[in-house]
Amino acid sequence: MAFGAFNHHRQKEAMSDINVTPMVDVMLVLLVIFILGAPAFTSAVKLDLPKAQAAAQQPPAAIVTVAIDGAGKIYWNNEAVSQPVLEQRLGEAAKLELQPELQLRADKDTRYEIVAQVMAAAQTRGLTKMGFVTDDPKDKK
Repeated sequence: MAFGAFNHHRQKEAMSDINVTPMVDVMLVLLVIFILGAPAFTSAVKLDLPKAQAAAQQPPAAIVTVAIDGAGKIYWNNEAVSQPVLEQRLGEAAKLELQPELQLRADKDTRYEIVAQVMAAAQTRGLTKMGFVTDDPKDKK
């Protein structure tokens, strides 16, 4: 098998042999490296870690749902309430040691003014945890 021949009159043929010896050599070297390196990957350092006492986790805060329908009617945990009653309940919730999480659900036809009033009332009463609940598209069937 000669790659460069001095005979220029010879027919130029496509080489049909593939020399795999260099590839086998590289693979064997890699195999030896991985065999020798494997114990280094699995070894662990023995440590004597300190012990710590963690404080008990507080129970999760209650969840209060405030819903507003398309007509502007306000509901506190599925109970219809007026604006003054809502403000009173928001004030009572803000005074609790563990403030509840306020989840605001508003119909898509609700006027923004009403939503803004409810948000402002919650903020002025001192509630700090508020979230908006939207419809999950996966729930529609």
